[in-house]
Amino acid sequence: MKKYLISIKKLGILIAIIISSLIIFQITYGGVAEPGSQEDPIITQSYLEEVVIPLIQEDFEGKIAALTKKVESLNQNSSQSGQGDKFIVVSVKAGQKLMGGAGTELILRMGKATIISSQLGGLADATQGTDLANGTPMPSNHLLIIPRDDGRGLVANEDVLVMVKGAYTIHNYYFLECIETKES
Repeated sequence: MKKYLISIKKLGILIAIIISSLIIFQITYGGVAEPGSQEDPIITQSYLEEVVIPLIQEDFEGKIAALTKKVESLNQNSSQSGQGDKFIVVSVKAGQKLMGGAGTELILRMGKATIISSQLGGLADATQGTDLANGTPMPSNHLLIIPRDDGRGLVANEDVLVMVKGAYTIHNYYFLECIETKES
């Protein structure tokens, strides 16, 4: 019977050691959540490299593609609308009017023309630093600027060549029909 009691004591100690080991193991390893999960918000380098950085790169690539598409669209629009920032040579026949939009720049290269102004003023002569009123002869090789889109421009007294940068329309002087329109 004594042997039986010793065996029970040994068995009890063995069970106590096993239970203690399980408790220690659970405390040490069982309570640890998966790194990067909501239970463990600490970000590991591998989580950063495998999940976060690819998401950021994908977002940036999408934004870059959208911006590139927008820039290409703007470039196409400016190239289709009268050269944008370049002067173009326009032929205006005698008796026709060239009416410019706000900010349009004009340089008379050949022929004679007369200024058309509005009640708000004339064309700004950037070369001479003056304002050219209605009926004033247009000087050759002077940079003229139309400040507002209010019907300012020129009337060709004879066939003329004008360098134009910006929006303009050409009208027959007597019949007020639009012959040509360029928007910037």
